[in-house]
Amino acid sequence: MVNTRRSKIRKTRNQNTPTTVVEDSDQKSSQSGSLIGSNDDLLTEILIRLPVTSILRFKSVSKHWLSLLTHSHLTQRYDKLSKSPGFFASNKYVPFDVENPNTPPFRSLDPYFDPSGFDILQSCNGLLLCSPDLGPKGHIAAPKYYVFNPTTKQLATIPPLLGGLKVHKTIRFMGLAYHQTDCPHYKLVCIRFLECFGEFLELFQLQTYSSDTGKWKISVESFHAIKPAFFYQGVYWNGAVFWGPYYQNYLYFKLDVEQLQTLPLPVGLPSSQIIAMYFGESRGHLHLIVRNRFQDYSLPLNVYEMLSDHSGWFVKYQLQLDELPGAFTKTVSWDGYCALNVIDVVRGEEEENTFLVLKTPEKLITYNVHDKSYKQIFNFRRYSYIGSSIFHRYTETLSSF
Repeated sequence: MVNTRRSKIRKTRNQNTPTTVVEDSDQKSSQSGSLIGSNDDLLTEILIRLPVTSILRFKSVSKHWLSLLTHSHLTQRYDKLSKSPGFFASNKYVPFDVENPNTPPFRSLDPYFDPSGFDILQSCNGLLLCSPDLGPKGHIAAPKYYVFNPTTKQLATIPPLLGGLKVHKTIRFMGLAYHQTDCPHYKLVCIRFLECFGEFLELFQLQTYSSDTGKWKISVESFHAIKPAFFYQGVYWNGAVFWGPYYQNYLYFKLDVEQLQTLPLPVGLPSSQIIAMYFGESRGHLHLIVRNRFQDYSLPLNVYEMLSDHSGWFVKYQLQLDELPGAFTKTVSWDGYCALNVIDVVRGEEEENTFLVLKTPEKLITYNVHDKSYKQIFNFRRYSYIGSSIFHRYTETLSSF
């Protein structure tokens, strides 16, 4: 009875609806579509709310859409709204939200590089700095470096450093600086070892490369660092490249004036005794988590945030992770030491969505800093080779270079 009634209603409407009414409706729809298509502001408001996979497809609609979707006005707005949906571990993509993954247009980066393998050296606001594996023992060719946008698949090859083949063994750090607004032309920062200078000092040189000029230049002829000097966890933030505090060498490099500055430490922490558990940037905030090298690991953690003028730190989050060992029994090792590592601090678009990514010997966990909820996002039993990986955040960006 119901189906018959519906059928009659549809038939009656078709018979009684004037043809001119249908044509008028189609005409209005066409006019509305033309109005949206001809209004770049309105079209932009719609496009920036679409998934990145849709944006990439729509570039082929027309030359006008291609121009609109690659214009800095739209790409900057899109990047500001976009989230960090996951990270790479051994070039494998792992989403933060395994239940509702915002899947990028790839599962692995392997198809885009030499089949012999490659390493991700750094992730910076959507761009990756990569280098092929070193190759067989005795291989003397200078290493190659690439800047890759995994969202758009754009790949750039970096020219060799100044000084030729002989300098490649002296590279102590190679890092990437990029941001849509304050560093739109990405830069590379390289630190080269020059020589030992006395019993306690080492001498270094700093070179920079700009995608704007396509050339390397010597930015700092030489500078001293306390021996042994290591430049770990290079992070670009707020116009400068920072290195995680390690063994009394606390430095950052301001790109606009090309000067090395001293990185302040959190008040009350002994400078010669701390080890950085985590050092990184998220949504315009620089974070630091440290522990005392002479004390046992402990589960209470302070997450520090740096002031915008680079002058110091304040405690942003005070975390108690005591409930985790009960849920993840191997978080604490047999001898009582904490086997918990902080992989990432991810600030949410809303403050209540901020979380940490934690690594135990067997699992990866996200831990919300506000509601204290946690969930497993990865199990190393299926991918044992990932357990010792260095992890790099993936952030969507429509930027082109």
